[in-house]
Amino acid sequence: MSPLRIIFMGTPQFACPTLQMLIDRGENVVAAVTQPDRPKGRGQQMQSPPVKLLAEQNNIPVLQPLKVRAAEAIEELRAFNPDLIVVIAFGQILPKALLDIPRHGCINVHASLLPRYRGAAPINWCIINGESETGITTMMMDVGLDTGAMLLKKTTPVLPEETASSLHDRLSLLGAEALQETLDLLREGRLTPEKQDDSLSCYAPMLKKELGEICWNSSSSTIINLVRGVTPWPGAYTRFDNKVLKIHSVRAGSSTGTPGAILSAGKEGIETACADASIIIEEMQLEGKKRLKAAEFLSGYRIEPGSTFS
Repeated sequence: MSPLRIIFMGTPQFACPTLQMLIDRGENVVAAVTQPDRPKGRGQQMQSPPVKLLAEQNNIPVLQPLKVRAAEAIEELRAFNPDLIVVIAFGQILPKALLDIPRHGCINVHASLLPRYRGAAPINWCIINGESETGITTMMMDVGLDTGAMLLKKTTPVLPEETASSLHDRLSLLGAEALQETLDLLREGRLTPEKQDDSLSCYAPMLKKELGEICWNSSSSTIINLVRGVTPWPGAYTRFDNKVLKIHSVRAGSSTGTPGAILSAGKEGIETACADASIIIEEMQLEGKKRLKAAEFLSGYRIEPGSTFS
């Protein structure tokens, strides 16, 4: 069977293993559609999305429409006459006029076990909410937000100390595997779309910076899951001496006290009381300073037991 004519739509590094799989598989990726270059970092230098860089390395035409729903963007995509559009972490909602272009429809690679965690940040929210399992779902896209018929699922455990960053990397590889299996089923005529049960759905909204602020009146497990789930962005933080203290790594403690109270501070960490028990802060970063382990931090910044985080 001849290679499929595929338009690939994706933007961040998460999408790159899937694009690379399509290239290695020998499919005919006729175009890569990604978000426009944007300024980034302290110098605000223009930076290309990872998908653009990978596509250019493989001589794939790149399109970067400001709004993919614009009539001229839709007509430009229609001219490629694709058999299939593959979408993974693209970053814009696709209109029906675009979804109707390819003869095999549009397949989305989504980083959750649908119908759970529809939305922009499924990886983060499954950790924040303490899930023990997640995965990848491929689905036929419709005009709703991650509401299309499911095609294939691949599951993986959420490891106890895993952060959103490490889970992101694992799921990006699993996404490529899931799409490969989905394309095999498509070629064999064995795809069996399954309607989602909307009553089982939950929403994973885009993250906001204030989400990372620790509420010490929460349970220790809730705080630990928050720290893991917002790493690397927006990052968990608390306040001490009117300064923001970013919390990078924690583990469970066993002591009790008034929530937010510092129970002990030593080279193994800063033990802080929560609603039910305590957590031990292992790595931290005071605003304007470097990320440090507890021993290094305490050698330059004195914290007395009995002090409190706010």
